[in-house]
Amino acid sequence: MIMETAFITVTPGLEANFEAALNEAKQILAQAPGFEIIHVHRGIERPHTFLLAIGWQTLEDHTVGFRESDLFTKWRAIIGPFFTEAPQVEHWTLSEF
Repeated sequence: MIMETAFITVTPGLEANFEAALNEAKQILAQAPGFEIIHVHRGIERPHTFLLAIGWQTLEDHTVGFRESDLFTKWRAIIGPFFTEAPQVEHWTLSEF
């Protein structure tokens, strides 16, 4: 599994609205081929910052299959208006040591 992390900063004061929108957007994400799981964490020191950790079967499931689909357009239309800047996105693989 590949883990995508996205650090998202939302407009202060709209955190509850973002969480409600994200709940709706998760239903769209769940339709994406290769999607496995999502965890959402809200910052303690900076409560307008969120960390999304999204599991994908392969990197391409996210970078090509989802990002180049209509599902991504719908996902971003729901949650994007709350962003104060572009999310910081990275991908991770499990380290076996």
